[in-house]
Amino acid sequence: MKFYSTNNKNLRINFEEAVFNSLPQDKGLYMPEYVPKLDPFFIKNIQNYSFQEIAFTIAKSFLQDDIPEQDLKKIINESVNFDAPVKFLSADTAVLELFHGPSYAFKDFGARFMSRIMGYFSKENDALLDVLVATSGDTGGAVALGFLGIAGTRVTILYPKGKVSKVQEEQLTTNGQNIRALEVEGTFDDCQALVKQAFNDPELQQKLRLTSANSINIARLIPQTFYYFWAYAQAKSQGIHEVVFTVPSGNFGNIGAGLLAYKMGLPVKHFVAGTNVNDTVPRFLTSGNYEPKSSTQTLSNAMDVGDPSNWVRILDLFDKNLDELKSIVTAYSYSDEQTKQAMDELYEKFNYIACPHTAIAYVASQDYKKDFPGEYASIFLSTAHACKFPDAIDEAVFSKIELPADAKNDQKKEKLATNLEVDYASFKSYLLS
Repeated sequence: MKFYSTNNKNLRINFEEAVFNSLPQDKGLYMPEYVPKLDPFFIKNIQNYSFQEIAFTIAKSFLQDDIPEQDLKKIINESVNFDAPVKFLSADTAVLELFHGPSYAFKDFGARFMSRIMGYFSKENDALLDVLVATSGDTGGAVALGFLGIAGTRVTILYPKGKVSKVQEEQLTTNGQNIRALEVEGTFDDCQALVKQAFNDPELQQKLRLTSANSINIARLIPQTFYYFWAYAQAKSQGIHEVVFTVPSGNFGNIGAGLLAYKMGLPVKHFVAGTNVNDTVPRFLTSGNYEPKSSTQTLSNAMDVGDPSNWVRILDLFDKNLDELKSIVTAYSYSDEQTKQAMDELYEKFNYIACPHTAIAYVASQDYKKDFPGEYASIFLSTAHACKFPDAIDEAVFSKIELPADAKNDQKKEKLATNLEVDYASFKSYLLS
């Protein structure tokens, strides 16, 4: 399988190059030269396969002969070693829990898969691999724990000061070893811009072996398709065939993976994107005009993205056909007040404690159900454990959450972070020093 840039479809590179280059020089994003279609027999009988078997089948369809089957199975078994259960709250409403990994967030799937892919390809290369990542919340912790202790790698994580939760910050600043954290005096968009600028700096490219662990990396996108197929398999095992997925959306990598799964043959009735007030995509789907804006801080901080990087991938999947895209994707946006109301409703109706991102997915799923009633199961994605958001959840409710053991241990560790102004020259100097 070859990969091209969304800005140049004539470009063709192999998977290893796409993983390590992360961002093409033309500032596009890598995409597979074609979307592999899974065997209809496999889809029809998907409920009979394990999560790991499903993940291997999908990964093999993209990687083909780039990694021998036995090595790929080992990577899958190490990456997908925790569940993503679908839990029904009512007869037609379910939550797909993606927070059962080491950082309690859906990004564990992508980070663990990518770190092991990079480790596999790097085993015969002595040059230090510098992994750069910008985070608005959960990516940093997932990448830190995914790469922690992996030989030959050094991870630099940029996060916006005061705009991530305490648990999120502890996960990305208390590791040491090969993990470094930069506390940036700005927004997530500022962090992301610094990372992108570094990848387009010829001097850095010459002196450092740079790669990215953000969702711009194709090795993050592929494993996120795994749990859409697994969720459908779980629904199908209960006799459900019509599914609508609702995805809390910030940088649009998660729903982008869902749409990639749809193009691979996953029988999805519809996708719903729920955003906070950073509503660039909902406005685009209404007006047809893509107008990014500076991000606004909200309770659902991991979704505070004003110019979603992965949107170009989604447009590419649909050949920029807005009518086709709107036929499969609907988007809604919500204020912090509406997010709080959704968290309260989940707790009062179902005794379910959800993070603000999950709450946005829930209310978006319910609004879509009101606007488009029908016989289908509505599965909304829970992307992070509620314990990561003490400031967003009512104190009386939060007190009922059992904090995972690892989170308790992180509270006792020393914070290791370097302060950084939004200044590319300073960032570059830090990397070179």
